[in-house]
Amino acid sequence: MNKVIIMADSTCDLTQELLSSRQIELIPLYVNFGEQSYRDGVDIQTEELYQKVEELGYLPKTSAISPGDFIVRFEPYIEQGYDIVMLTIGSKLSGTYQAALVAQSNFDEGRVQIIDTQNLSSGGGLLALKACDFRDKGLSASEIKAEVDKLVPRVRSQFAIQTMEYLYKGGRCSALSMFLGSVLSIKPIIQVNNGKLDVYKKSVGKMTRALDQMLEDYYELFDKVDKDYVMITHSLADKSAAYMKEHIQNHGKLPKALLETTAGCVISTHCGKGTIGILYILTE
Repeated sequence: MNKVIIMADSTCDLTQELLSSRQIELIPLYVNFGEQSYRDGVDIQTEELYQKVEELGYLPKTSAISPGDFIVRFEPYIEQGYDIVMLTIGSKLSGTYQAALVAQSNFDEGRVQIIDTQNLSSGGGLLALKACDFRDKGLSASEIKAEVDKLVPRVRSQFAIQTMEYLYKGGRCSALSMFLGSVLSIKPIIQVNNGKLDVYKKSVGKMTRALDQMLEDYYELFDKVDKDYVMITHSLADKSAAYMKEHIQNHGKLPKALLETTAGCVISTHCGKGTIGILYILTE
């Protein structure tokens, strides 16, 4: 049986420490300001993204990984005798999955396994970590894909949006919604359902109210939560992250690993500064 390499795209929002320790290869999507293109997490970091938006006054466009990018990254591992498991951002959210399938067709059947996470951010990151667990147990690439595919519909991802400015600039809410959201201090909570983003709840007032709502849902589901990994992922929302971690600890609802990660540039472009989420996998 061939050795297995786990790959993920940059929207998985895993820390460099996790990527290194779990031997996950990352392939970046792109953030484009006009004619200038940056590789997410390579040429530009989240804080730099926000600085550029403030300086230029507009949001960048994001773009998927090309089939050619995938081929260039796959080839060396195939030549070294590895089989590849590649996890991508949800196919309903980006063209990255389709591009990966095109690249897959350039290699012998079975050498490259593509997983549509049907999710984004560390929702995909959770699945990448589980893929590593299966790899470390000695499963083949095809067996890893089969096991991870079973987990895909059990991922629960939700994010509270601190400011609606980025949703408005990105064309995802109207000027009226933006105005009312600002006046009423509405904090939408976005949830991934069937691979799409839905407004799950709307919190009014302080950000902590939105955090409490997400935490209450987590506590209610805690007995059914896969305890291996729970993620708190945010876009430069350190205080909110500290609040959530302390809340979870005080309520005695700690998983084996409660991991804090920062959203990369592609995810941050669409959600804005201060966004924070809690992500986990439910048991069968």
